[in-house]
Amino acid sequence: MRTLLALAASLLIAAQAQNVELLGAGATFPAPLVTAMADEYRDVTGGRVTVNYQSIGSGGGIRQFTEQTVMFGMTEAFLNDAQLADIAAAGGGVAFNLPITLGDVVPTYNLPGVAKGLVFDGDTLAEIFLGNVTTWADPQIGALNPGVRLPPLPITVVHRSDGSGTTNIWTSFLTKVSPAWADRVGFATSVNWPTGIGGNGNEGVAGVVQKTPGAIGYNSLVYAVLNDIAYGYVENKSGNVIEPSLTATSLAADVPLPSDTRILVTDTEAPDGYPIAGFAWMLMYENLDANNAIATRAQAEELLKFVLWAITDGQDLAEPLSFSRIPAAVLQLNLDMIRQMKFQGEDLGAQVLAAAGY
Repeated sequence: MRTLLALAASLLIAAQAQNVELLGAGATFPAPLVTAMADEYRDVTGGRVTVNYQSIGSGGGIRQFTEQTVMFGMTEAFLNDAQLADIAAAGGGVAFNLPITLGDVVPTYNLPGVAKGLVFDGDTLAEIFLGNVTTWADPQIGALNPGVRLPPLPITVVHRSDGSGTTNIWTSFLTKVSPAWADRVGFATSVNWPTGIGGNGNEGVAGVVQKTPGAIGYNSLVYAVLNDIAYGYVENKSGNVIEPSLTATSLAADVPLPSDTRILVTDTEAPDGYPIAGFAWMLMYENLDANNAIATRAQAEELLKFVLWAITDGQDLAEPLSFSRIPAAVLQLNLDMIRQMKFQGEDLGAQVLAAAGY
């Protein structure tokens, strides 16, 4: 009897050992896609691998990644030079940024009687978020929208209250198009907002905009679509008014990426490209064993397999959620980074790629 019990116990332990939970945290911008990927991948692995992603904002994701409480972070911004140096000094090697998807950030608003499609240009958005344009009846907005009956409501600016890659994309755009914004505010995951009220996460901003007539905020396109919030079209550098869409976003993805993957794509020379777009990036250590959240080789291997699936087969989930697939050049960039990842000196990334035929 004891022999049978011991055998049953050993079989149970072996079965449990095959189950792996992958922990990640960070940006709310790609959260709908990462969550969908997690659900699909659980099915792909027969329930053996669970991806637990916490949508806490880029700032929180970067913090947990650098504190080594998660296996991967997600952000639309980047680690600063000091953080990169600290990771390298601690034995982590390079902190890789893998582009997982590309999406639009759109101006969202709540104007009774006005549907989506209100037109903005960069200067007008900057003036609104600087607090210089304070009413929807302002002639600067009216000139961009002839024939639209704009209500004389005061403008309530809504911005992120947490550290946010979406904020980094939004403020990077405003910095490029407005010298006044560049001089007074600049761009970062968190800035000193000249005016407005805060909301936590894409969800928080969307919620405040929905509840506040006259509000304007900024959200990823997917949040605007999923929550049925009106969003604007934006004039790009070529002077064309662009409706955010998968096609317009993919034009930004066609811009060649430099070797320094810390560059954030927020503008495009393409005449039909939407101008406020950016990649969402997965943060990973070159030396996976240096991340205290990864305790075993099996965890490291399953993490690499999930990431490989996410940038290949998992991309099929992007377009139904209003994200863009990564282009071939970005896929190759990701494969090159995965190939350099190691566990206790073992070329684990190269092994995972070779086993998958890459």
